[in-house]
Amino acid sequence: MSERKFGTFEGVFTPTILTIIGVIMYLRLGWVVGTVGLDKALIIILLAHVATITTGLSLSSMTTNVRIGAGGFYSLISRSLGLEAGGAIGLPLYCSQTFSVALYIIGFTEAWVSIFPTHNILVVATIVLVLLLVLSYIGAKVAMKVQYLIMAIIFLSLVSFFLGRGEAGHQTTLWTQSTEFPFWKVFAIFFPAVTGIAAGAAMSGDLKEPRRSLPLGILSAIGVGLIIYISVALWYAKMVSPDHLRSNYTVMIDVALWRWAVIAGIMGATLSSALGSLVGAPRILMALAQDRLVPFPKTMAAKSQKGEPRNA
Repeated sequence: MSERKFGTFEGVFTPTILTIIGVIMYLRLGWVVGTVGLDKALIIILLAHVATITTGLSLSSMTTNVRIGAGGFYSLISRSLGLEAGGAIGLPLYCSQTFSVALYIIGFTEAWVSIFPTHNILVVATIVLVLLLVLSYIGAKVAMKVQYLIMAIIFLSLVSFFLGRGEAGHQTTLWTQSTEFPFWKVFAIFFPAVTGIAAGAAMSGDLKEPRRSLPLGILSAIGVGLIIYISVALWYAKMVSPDHLRSNYTVMIDVALWRWAVIAGIMGATLSSALGSLVGAPRILMALAQDRLVPFPKTMAAKSQKGEPRNA
C-alpha cells in the first residue's frame, strides 16, 4: 500500500496549532496575567513568540536550500551542518517530544479529576497514555482525523470563553506583581506553551510539498496562536480579578458561558498535543536511525507498508 502524503493544513498547520493551543493556555495563562499583570503578561507572550517566529523564519530559509527528509528539525540541521550537529540536536529533540507527552497527559488528568474527584490520577493517566499509543501506532492518517474533531472542540471552547461572564464591577488590571514569582520565573513557566512548532516540523517526511508546507504551515500557526494568546490575556485582565486568577487554575471553566465546552476544550487540547508528540517523535528517531546515529538502526529505521515508523 502506498504512503499517504499530507498537505499544508492537515500535515503542518493542524498539529502545530493544536500543540500551541494546549494545557498552558487553558490552565496557566490566567495565573500568568494575575501574577505579573497584563503589561508584563503581554511582554512574556511577545518575547516567547519572538523565539518561535525567528525559529520559523530560520526554518523557512533552510527549507529552500536543502533536501528535506523525515525528522523535521533534525533533517534540516543534519543536512545543513552535518550529522554531528544533527545528532547533537536530534537526540535531545526526540527526548523532549517524547517526555512532553507527560506534561499534556498531566493537564488532561488535572481537568478530568476536577470533574470526577474520586477517580485515581494514576489510573486515568495510564488509560489515556495507552489509548494515545494505540492511535499513534495505527498511523498518522487516523491521528490527523482525530485532530480535526479536536480543533472543532477547541474552537467551541474559545467561543464559550469569550462569551462568558466576568466578575461584577471588576476594572481592567494592568499592573500587579507577585513577590513569590518574579518575571523570569513566570516566563519560564509560560514558554513551553509556544514550542509546539516541532510537532508540525516532525511531519516533514510525510508531506507532499515540504518546502512549501513547512514554512507556510508553521508561520501561520504561530501567527494564529499569538492572536489567541493575546486575546485571552486581554479578556482575563478585563473581566477577572488578579486574586482569582492567581488562586484558581481552572478559572477559564468558571467564567465560560458553557462550562462543559471549556472542559472539553482542555481535554481535547491536551490530548491533541500529546498525540502530536507521539506521532512526531518516532519520526525523529526513525530519521536518526536512517543515518545510523542510534542503536539498532535497521530496526528503528524500518517502516510499515503504510509508511509508519512503528518500530520507532
